[in-house]
Amino acid sequence: MSKSKVIYCTYFDKGYLLKGLALHASLIKYDPSAKLWVLCMDEYTKTLLDKMKLRGVTTVALKDFEDKELKTAKSNRSLVEYYWTCTPSVPLYVLKHNPTVDIVAYLDADLFFYTSPQIIIDELNQGSIYIVEHRYPPAEQYRDNVNGRFNVAVTYFRNDKNGIACMKDWRAKCNEWCYLKEEPGRFGDQLYLNEWPHKFKGVVISQNLGVDAAPWNIAKYSVTSKNNSAYIDHDQLVVYHFHQLDYFAPGQFDLARGYKFSHAIENYIYKPYLKTLDEVYAKVKKIDSDFRLIPPKRSISAKIKSKVSKYFGPLYWRLRGLIQ
Repeated sequence: MSKSKVIYCTYFDKGYLLKGLALHASLIKYDPSAKLWVLCMDEYTKTLLDKMKLRGVTTVALKDFEDKELKTAKSNRSLVEYYWTCTPSVPLYVLKHNPTVDIVAYLDADLFFYTSPQIIIDELNQGSIYIVEHRYPPAEQYRDNVNGRFNVAVTYFRNDKNGIACMKDWRAKCNEWCYLKEEPGRFGDQLYLNEWPHKFKGVVISQNLGVDAAPWNIAKYSVTSKNNSAYIDHDQLVVYHFHQLDYFAPGQFDLARGYKFSHAIENYIYKPYLKTLDEVYAKVKKIDSDFRLIPPKRSISAKIKSKVSKYFGPLYWRLRGLIQ
């Protein structure tokens, strides 16, 4: 069987620039021929990425990406809600401009690969749609029906009738409604995925614990290192989701607001990521010496919520849109 032609895609603005660069660095490390399309959510990001001339990267300006439907949606929702609204339109845009590609793989910008992404392609096999469960701990499993059984961060679509139908349906739903609030059957861009396994053919639900491991579920598992590779129970770590990590400059970071980790998690998972963030930070500073990410000012009420989240862990996930 010949190797599938895959194009990866993501989106980010200046605030997530370093994370997006780290994602690219990890992707290219394990797949030097990888192609990554980046929707630049602001002009600064587009200009800087073009100057960097990154291997395998194609940048897309927001003005070239937005269509009538997206502009209409943009007028009636917040910035973060609009970003979520754009999610399904990104892989569709890539497919439109690359009609012969076999698979379009959407990735959140705060992901980081620890081994070859081919493992995911192999698990998808002949399937049309690849999704990953949140794998909430037992006490949090009620959130499957509130925030979504599946996490959007790693979502692959094959260029076939099932994959295309799913992307178009997802886009239509997000254009109509994509808000940071809970309603029956709806929450942001994510709860829509709950219906995919019974609505579309060819859906593959990942069984690999090393795909989209994240702060909200990592404590459930044993994290070890074998032959310089991190393992989640018996599965090699493929890609980790650095949800809630704040990074501003070398030595200025918060691993994940609202979570506490073991030494093994910090050493085997977070340490390599922080090292890469330091490296891409240095590269950006060489191009723009004035580049800086300023920690957001928080109101007293927001600070209280942040402190409370330290004790209630994953509950912070539900507060994320309230604390800027």
